[in-house]
Amino acid sequence: MRAILQRTNRAEVRVEGEVKGKIDQGLVILLGVEEADAEDDIQWLSGKIAKMRIFEDEERKMNKSLMDIGGRILLISQFTLHASVKKGNRPSFIKAAKPEKSIPVYNKVKKQLEEDTNTIVETGEFGAFMEVDFINDGPVTIFLDTKNKE
Repeated sequence: MRAILQRTNRAEVRVEGEVKGKIDQGLVILLGVEEADAEDDIQWLSGKIAKMRIFEDEERKMNKSLMDIGGRILLISQFTLHASVKKGNRPSFIKAAKPEKSIPVYNKVKKQLEEDTNTIVETGEFGAFMEVDFINDGPVTIFLDTKNKE
């Protein structure tokens, strides 16, 4: 599983012009699920996100977690995080999980994040063409990969 975390002051996702999810201060998380992902990947990722200190304290140092600031999460499915460009110029998405696998995993990640962060996780619409609009605060962008634990 791969995730891109982006610290934000505000974010929203739209499908066909309709707002599906919206947050103020918190994290926009782009999530890519692969076929090999399992329950331990969900647990590791959610735990890491919940405890990650990437919000500024009073001294402007990144010392606070999402829970410390009372932030929210906007979780967006993003199969393109598993793009491979080894051959040619057209990305291959062979490692990305098919919907039969990725939808249940995505829903489990959402539920686990809600439990671990004690906040409601907003989402877009899985599989839809979405427009994501947000301000990257900092900018702070963190890449997580559950297979490499980084």
